[in-house]
Amino acid sequence: MDDMSQAADLAIALGELLRDARGGNVAVMDLRPLNGWTDFFVLATVTSGAHLSGLERHVKDFSRERGIEILRRSRKPVADDEWCLIDLGYIVVHLMTEKTRAFYELERLWDTAPIIFRGTASA
Repeated sequence: MDDMSQAADLAIALGELLRDARGGNVAVMDLRPLNGWTDFFVLATVTSGAHLSGLERHVKDFSRERGIEILRRSRKPVADDEWCLIDLGYIVVHLMTEKTRAFYELERLWDTAPIIFRGTASA
């Protein structure tokens, strides 16, 4: 994407969507200064396989409505409903259980990446 502020706005909008759909501890990380293969990570914690599938559907709908191609969707082989990665090119979405998120610690691994959005689902 040419306009990086537009890419950041889309990543934040996706973070807000996941928060509003009850994704837990949503974070949008700006990876642009750190690598060349993606610009943003959007992370959200899920509570069950059904919750993961629902958030995955929201990401798919969000992408389709905005003409963003999903390059790859995969579920981590650790367990069927533990981690879903959705690659949108300049945005990579990680939907993870709390256990899997704590184990892989992506925010710690990429700790120099600024977090440009943080949100928690309201009760």
